[in-house]
Amino acid sequence: MAYIGKKPEDAFRGLAYYDTFTGDGSTTTFDLSADAPDGGQNDITVVVDNVRQEPGASKSYTLGDDGSGNYRRITFNVAPDNLSEIYAINPGRSTQLNTVSDNAISAAKIQTDAVTSAKIADGTIVSSNIAPGTIANDRLANTGITINGTSIALGASGEIVAGTDWQAVTVADGSTTLNAEAGKGYFLDTNAGTIDVNLPTSPTIGDTIVLADYGNNFATNRVIVNTGGKLIDSVVGGDPGSDGFTIETNGAVVELVFADDTAGWIIKQNNAPSDLGAEIYAEYITATGGTITTSGDYKIHSFTGDGCFVVSNGGNTAGSDTVDYLVVAGGGGGGRDLFPSNRTGGGGGAGGFRMSNSYGLPSPTTSPLANPTGLTVSIQTYPVTVGGGGVGGNSTPGPTVCGGVGSNSTFSTITSAGGGGGHGHNVCYGVCTPNPHSNTQNGGSGGGSGGAWPIGLPDGIGRGNGNTPPVSPPQGNPAGTSWTGAPNYYATGGGGAGAPGGAATTPKGGDGGVGSYVSPSFAVGCAGTTGPVPSVRYFAGGGGSHSVSTGGAGGGGDSPAPDEGQDGTANTGGGAGGSRGYDGGAGGKGIVIIRYKFQN
Repeated sequence: MAYIGKKPEDAFRGLAYYDTFTGDGSTTTFDLSADAPDGGQNDITVVVDNVRQEPGASKSYTLGDDGSGNYRRITFNVAPDNLSEIYAINPGRSTQLNTVSDNAISAAKIQTDAVTSAKIADGTIVSSNIAPGTIANDRLANTGITINGTSIALGASGEIVAGTDWQAVTVADGSTTLNAEAGKGYFLDTNAGTIDVNLPTSPTIGDTIVLADYGNNFATNRVIVNTGGKLIDSVVGGDPGSDGFTIETNGAVVELVFADDTAGWIIKQNNAPSDLGAEIYAEYITATGGTITTSGDYKIHSFTGDGCFVVSNGGNTAGSDTVDYLVVAGGGGGGRDLFPSNRTGGGGGAGGFRMSNSYGLPSPTTSPLANPTGLTVSIQTYPVTVGGGGVGGNSTPGPTVCGGVGSNSTFSTITSAGGGGGHGHNVCYGVCTPNPHSNTQNGGSGGGSGGAWPIGLPDGIGRGNGNTPPVSPPQGNPAGTSWTGAPNYYATGGGGAGAPGGAATTPKGGDGGVGSYVSPSFAVGCAGTTGPVPSVRYFAGGGGSHSVSTGGAGGGGDSPAPDEGQDGTANTGGGAGGSRGYDGGAGGKGIVIIRYKFQN
């Protein structure tokens, strides 16, 4: 609606309040029921007995606070009379604040450019207040981004390489030329010839090029760098094929950065390839095969028969990559004498005893024969062979009166030789060929000789040697020497891993040589036997000779009178006992035990 002159002022006014009071002759203050208007005492009407009162401190009344923060209290200068009628008319005028509802003002109701940054308080507009896609790129101060000299507009798609843009390998073919570009790196393979590299002819400050020896062949076929007339480290450059700049160090990585026309290209070059140190995380051997037991941080694989040690993880030096081993061969069989009396068969030699102790099991629970170096293993299958014991000598005339040699045991590169068989006293029959007392009973430990007869034969004829074939530490010992005194001819004990066989005396044959021992942390369970050293397990004891002789600790068979020689204990590699008039005992089967660390 149009108006002539000034538009009428809008006023917001409520209904007036009418309050009545009755004087008592003493009360001077009366409170209105609503706040008085902003104009104060001049905007209200106060009447006493129908006479309007004049406001003012020196007049009839004043208007003020009621003690509670409300502008409502009328205070008379003189208390109205008793029973006087008082009333007040309060227009109740007050300022009204209108609140604009959310989303009530649309963009169409705001004049273009009416809202400037000066009218927006800092921090009042956040990303959630801006609808997606409402700000166009051309409204931004910067409309693009530049990285490494390459620009791309905001909102556009493309590829910008941050750092060096490495290219595919450049392979020399005898006439290869590479035109290098700023910001790029090049792997150069000069195995088949040289490579000529042309640098940019118009470089700008900060241009960077990297050249790297891909095949470690720069010393064989060099790289020639053509600077296009620019300097390198303030030195005049050359052209390809001339006395230009060359790179001739294997493994070189050369970074060229252009400074200006005075210094030219600045070089950063490694002098030689370097090995980066890397933290090695512990890995441990993982394997299967045999009977597996656990002792602390170690796994023990026991093989009492042929099998395979299968490694699925070879570990590393930070964890474990080495195994310790105990490899014991089969013991030799006991010898038999064909005479009905006064002649005796030698005890069987123990199977070869070989072990390692790379994990440092302490003495005295570890054999002094232990090799301090174990075996490094890898992911593969390792066959394990456990040698059987040799048969005992029997009553059939011929070589069979001598005990059989035990069979070898093997694991990886370790072979333990079978124990030598015990001899029988059979010279009169001439049944052992070519010589009944020849040294044919050698082995891991030697087999004992039969009773020497007739008088005059040298002691020890027919006695087997130990550690055959020789290894270090030695895997066994020889048998003992025989007794030649008539009329009784006593045989000698078979050698053991820890000592030679016992010599013959009168009136008995030689005892078997003592075996050697390992810690119970190695030979777990019931493997091996007890022996002189407490709290350890013995293997590879020699067999006793007839008569009334005992086998060595570690499974050597006894030779009690008048019975047959006893067998060596199974899976100890013990030699068997010899006999007189009875069959000799059979050697004990060997064993293979493997031990390694599987955790820390």
